[in-house]
Amino acid sequence: MLLVGDIDRGGVFASLLGTLWLLSPEDLSLVKGLVINKFRGDPALLEPGLRFLERKAGVPVAGVIPYFHDISIAQEDSVALEQLRPQQQTPQIDIAVIRMPHISNFDDFDPLAKEKGVRVRYVNSIKNLDHPDLIILPGSKTTVADLDWLRESGLARRITKLCQQGAFVIGICGGYQMLGTYIHDPDHVESPAPCSQGLGLLPITTAFLPTKETHQIKGSVMCSQGLLAEARDIGFAGYEIHMGRTKSDEDGAAFRLRERSGQPCDVFDGYLDDSGRVLGTYIHGLFHNKELRRALLRHIAHSKGQSLSFIDDDQREDEYDRLADLVRHSLNMELLYAITGLRKGK
Repeated sequence: MLLVGDIDRGGVFASLLGTLWLLSPEDLSLVKGLVINKFRGDPALLEPGLRFLERKAGVPVAGVIPYFHDISIAQEDSVALEQLRPQQQTPQIDIAVIRMPHISNFDDFDPLAKEKGVRVRYVNSIKNLDHPDLIILPGSKTTVADLDWLRESGLARRITKLCQQGAFVIGICGGYQMLGTYIHDPDHVESPAPCSQGLGLLPITTAFLPTKETHQIKGSVMCSQGLLAEARDIGFAGYEIHMGRTKSDEDGAAFRLRERSGQPCDVFDGYLDDSGRVLGTYIHGLFHNKELRRALLRHIAHSKGQSLSFIDDDQREDEYDRLADLVRHSLNMELLYAITGLRKGK
């Protein structure tokens, strides 16, 4: 096991040493190397500190990874939302992602922000919500608490009004559950409240279960109206990770899952309301499917009397390869091979 410390926020030596000294002897024996991450400057200047760290820790430093700006990969912490670069000011499609206190899986929306003519904003108040073309309620680590926050902030009422005025709304996972009429939690899996009222934008109800569903999935679009009017039968891949089970009328099901965790299945997912403007689903990674993503965006543009032109620039795998190269050249790979018991090239 490698212990990695973020030097960009300061105090990395104290953080690494403090962590090691707090570990039990059993856990400490598992740590075979230290890594410094997000270093700005010449690594040679850090050498005296690294040797000090090794002496105090009794564990070798496996390397120093530099801070980078030009590799586009999914972020793992919502702190990254504070560092988003400004986007185009006059977009054809304006998307507001509600930045709830416990937002999760926000990398779902990275592909949208990279499309020409599309702006993605993260919004946490009525003041900066404005009048977006599409409002997205993202996944949440604590759905009921974030639903309460939506109401207290006034965003719940404002989102409902904008929806009535013609804005499109998409809920993903926890956001999907919030769009329904009720969320039941009789076993208090997430909240002390046995039942919470949803936003009422979809005719669905959710019950929290003590077992979490986690699946890689493959499926296709069922609907051919509204947001999904141009997406009928388009195939996609994604994943599920949620605690709830949602009941709805199968006639409104948006998607059909054909594979779950590598096993064949025939399961309905999500819901598209009668207006075709409100869509909910448990599927994360939906917008990473280019054909489906662009079909949704085309429909929104067409509803405004506009058309979108897309530029193919899918470099996702290339970006991870670039990151792998950076890490490989920054770490002592011989040490890593010795730690893992693998020989170079295997």
